[in-house]
Amino acid sequence: MKFISTKEAPEAIGAYSQAVEVNGFIYTSGQIALMPDGTMETTDVEHQTHQVMKNLFYVLEAAGAHFNDVIKTTIYLADMNDFDTVNKVYAHHFGMHKPVRSTVAVRTLPKNALVEIDCIALKDTDVNFG
Repeated sequence: MKFISTKEAPEAIGAYSQAVEVNGFIYTSGQIALMPDGTMETTDVEHQTHQVMKNLFYVLEAAGAHFNDVIKTTIYLADMNDFDTVNKVYAHHFGMHKPVRSTVAVRTLPKNALVEIDCIALKDTDVNFG
């Protein structure tokens, strides 16, 4: 097991790692819209989702993986009415790559974030997703 850490994404705000690699699989912790300096992106869900995706990008990059290596994501929304907006930003970042996904409405998220996303990636694959 290898623990992944990068200063390009915010440090963990609890007793957990940004990501862990096991047998080529990268498991990221849920990312909220914290900036690398620990301050919160406090504007709307669209801006928060872009920041979440940036955080995931940098955590995956530190592990030697990319969005095209992602096989599963989970999205947690404070308000399911934000689904369409989050989905558009998510699709923008993943492009033609469409990993499997679950989306769950939750009562609250850390730091009152509007969205949180985690993912599982498999690096060093020769699979072409599109």
